[in-house]
Amino acid sequence: MAELLKKQDRRTKYCGEFTKEDVGKQVCAMGWVAKARDLGSLIFIDLRDRTGIVQLAFDQETDSEIFDKAFKTRTEYVVVAHGIVRERGAGAVNKNMPTGEIEIAVNDYRVLSAAQTTPFEIVDDSNVRDELSLKYRYLDLRRPVLQKNILMRHEIALAAREYFYKNGFIEIETPMMIKPTPEGARDYVVPSRIHHGHFYALPQSPQIYKQLLMLSGFDRYIQLARCFRDEDLRADRQPEFTQIDLEMSFVDQYDIMNMIEGFVAYLFKKVLGRDISTPITRLTFNDAMNRFGSDKPDTRYGMEINDISSVVKNCDFVVFQNARTSGGSVRAIVAENGAAVLSRKEIDKLTEHAKGIGAKGLAYIRWVDDEPSCSFAKFLADGELAAIISALGMKKGDVALIVADSNKVVLPTLGALRTIVARKLGIIPEGQFNFLWITEFPFFEWNDETQSWDAMHHPFTMPL
Repeated sequence: MAELLKKQDRRTKYCGEFTKEDVGKQVCAMGWVAKARDLGSLIFIDLRDRTGIVQLAFDQETDSEIFDKAFKTRTEYVVVAHGIVRERGAGAVNKNMPTGEIEIAVNDYRVLSAAQTTPFEIVDDSNVRDELSLKYRYLDLRRPVLQKNILMRHEIALAAREYFYKNGFIEIETPMMIKPTPEGARDYVVPSRIHHGHFYALPQSPQIYKQLLMLSGFDRYIQLARCFRDEDLRADRQPEFTQIDLEMSFVDQYDIMNMIEGFVAYLFKKVLGRDISTPITRLTFNDAMNRFGSDKPDTRYGMEINDISSVVKNCDFVVFQNARTSGGSVRAIVAENGAAVLSRKEIDKLTEHAKGIGAKGLAYIRWVDDEPSCSFAKFLADGELAAIISALGMKKGDVALIVADSNKVVLPTLGALRTIVARKLGIIPEGQFNFLWITEFPFFEWNDETQSWDAMHHPFTMPL
């Protein structure tokens, strides 16, 4: 059934690029059949490529041989269609697609490649097991949502090169097989054929080479660098990834931050059409931990951590006393209007999560009725609960979650609970970007088990 391309088969435009300005023109479109609809005397085919979909129309005026080919066409056939662009009828306009006002009345049609029935439907909302979609990755990548992601990576790479080239950076490729150098993860190794028993390492980053380039006089270097790290998978970690890697000479930290802020603003405007205000907010590591319990906090919503150690200093609750006397603290977050969602059962789940992080437990105040309920009320003297509520700024309908321990336990626990609770309450604004610089990271942290100072592990740049 497959036919060959002919000399006149030259694609006029991509499928998603046809507009009303093309009405009346003889055009040629090529792509994959996304959907075929047989209405008896009418056949409509949605033709798809990486830019979108255009509708092909076959009707009574279509040559019978061409109509018969269209009738036999199935999804994922690769076809070439010639025809006249025309406006759709008033009732047939599809406002949900860019080409929804026009269609191509086909007068020449060939199937370049027939297709077997696919193991799953090629649609964005396809509910397919990962194992199956990865086995047929070449089919999965036909889905518009995945093609959009890959095209966005291309646009990001293009924007990065445009911006940094304009700012005097030179793109230089560094070696992929290098001498092993100690970094934050294990190396992938490649055996040498020539030097028996010796190995190359794949780079975790171009760190050594870009520093050598600075020594060589290339004062501004840029590379879309492929990096390899032999470590366990996490949400922001992969065995291999691409990072926008750069180095600058004769600058201070503010020059670097200003350069990156300019890039972020340029990137979002170029790729997403979004305006990003600069300068970007800067927050020290200590402030971030004390306010949000995280060195990469989400600042799109409030629910900041409150230190109530001084408010409960005379409280008879032994958990609070032990935390204070051992140099720790008593801190809390307040979920505004959270009582309707955070039932006792939900709070029990949060307690188990807190214990999994390292906390001994989770105290709470839940204000539903006229009088708030408190998990540690029996340890409080007259007026102490009112003082805590006042210090936290609580009102009826709120829930306060309290952790007492060393700050190394309290802060990350409340930071994690803050994120979980925000998701449960649905208060994280979608589509909003709050960029943040975290500065003054400590180099070392005290290890209670080994009684020594350990190097801090800071987050690397997120992969593209």
